Amino acid sequence: MERLKEVMTLREASQYLGITPDTLYKYLGNKSIPAFKLGNRWRFKKDLLDRWMERKSEQSEPTSDSSRRVARPTAKD
Repeated sequence: MERLKEVMTLREASQYLGITPDTLYKYLGNKSIPAFKLGNRWRFKKDLLDRWMERKSEQSEPTSDSSRRVARPTAKD
């Protein structure tokens, strides 16, 4: 199995993240994703993307069990 590259191009990073290159450009424009330019091309370090995804997933997790409760309909006689 081929080992993943440590530094990825924009296209490789978008495939790795499962998003379109356009969405990745949007994140770059917002400066919300770790990246750097080498010459005039964007590059992404895999370990930084992994940490970024981990932080994003932690932010979206519920903080308590009460947020997972589902309202159930009551039976009317």
